[in-house]
Amino acid sequence: MNLQGKRIAILAERQYEDLELWYPKLRLEEARAEVVIAGTGEPEYASKHGYPVRVDANVGDLDPADFAGVVVPGGWAPDYLRRDEKVTAFVAAMDAADKMVAAICHGGSVLVSAGILRGRQMTSVTAIRDDLINAGATWVDAETVVDRNLVSARRPGDLPAFLPAIIAVLAEEP
Repeated sequence: MNLQGKRIAILAERQYEDLELWYPKLRLEEARAEVVIAGTGEPEYASKHGYPVRVDANVGDLDPADFAGVVVPGGWAPDYLRRDEKVTAFVAAMDAADKMVAAICHGGSVLVSAGILRGRQMTSVTAIRDDLINAGATWVDAETVVDRNLVSARRPGDLPAFLPAIIAVLAEEP
């Protein structure tokens, strides 16, 4: 699948889950998408396992109109990301424009704070299942769930199903 010409933001914060950021970045680049790692102010963040990622931009400087999608990795990073109003505004704007919004593991908590889950189906790590349900989502125990523009997965082991779903949703966008 060729995603040339599509820009995808991947959100980063401290304690991100390594595989849930790097696997999407590399797979999307293989599909020829332009990937922008976006943080909340630091030039670099360390993962749960100490692996650093340098950011390309601050989320607050991004215009949702310039992007085809956003990926929210898990780990402990979503707990920091969800507290940043610029992050939740960016995610909400992406969803409102029917652009691809993807979350894996604890990443769904950012979608809760963005207020975009009422009436939607998604999956996540079981630790935030109740949060998603309380935000109005129908939680499904599946490796990957696609609800229109929303793509979700439970954990790193689901990445081989998560990325093809993300790429398929991006390929459908004009």
